[in-house]
Amino acid sequence: MPESAEEVYARVVAAVGADGHLPMPPSGEWDIFPWEVVDGAIAPRTLLPPSDDPARSGESDEKPCGACADGFAEDQVVWEDETWVLTHGGGPSGLPVVLTLHTREHLDMGNLDDDQASQLGRITNRLVRILENLPEIGRVHVNRWGDGGSHFHQTFWARTARLTHVLGSPAMEWDDIIPPGPEDVWRADLSTVAEKLANWGGEARV
Repeated sequence: MPESAEEVYARVVAAVGADGHLPMPPSGEWDIFPWEVVDGAIAPRTLLPPSDDPARSGESDEKPCGACADGFAEDQVVWEDETWVLTHGGGPSGLPVVLTLHTREHLDMGNLDDDQASQLGRITNRLVRILENLPEIGRVHVNRWGDGGSHFHQTFWARTARLTHVLGSPAMEWDDIIPPGPEDVWRADLSTVAEKLANWGGEARV
């Protein structure tokens, strides 16, 4: 069962104190991070002039598709069937559960055929329902960011209920900021999700 808001808050307070600030996440160093400190205040970064989009992995020989070249790490697969693979990130995260759904075949959003698109809709709906029915989960955000890799991947972010700073799109940033939760709790939640999703087919792998 995921931790309650009180348990997450207690873990943060133990790390930095009630009035402390958690460290900046790695995304703060990204070139595309939109904020910087100017004269002691947070301000948007200066927008750079137009240039060519960078190549994504899987779009050139110089940047091959990691999913196709290396496959999916066996110890990170939560559930799979003949078309789809659901993975975790390798360890507990700031949010209770973060999962990514991939196609086995090298496809991108917009390249799915009608049957695959229908499967995606059903799996997405099932995963959201399963995750939102876990205790202490508020809502689940579903995101597809396509600028890094060209192999289809869609991420599910389950946030803690009643932790009211962790709402909306910033919940994804809080995931990198909040200290990870207990591994045994996280693994039990993964097992629950995998088993429930396997009720509709495929194989639970955790």
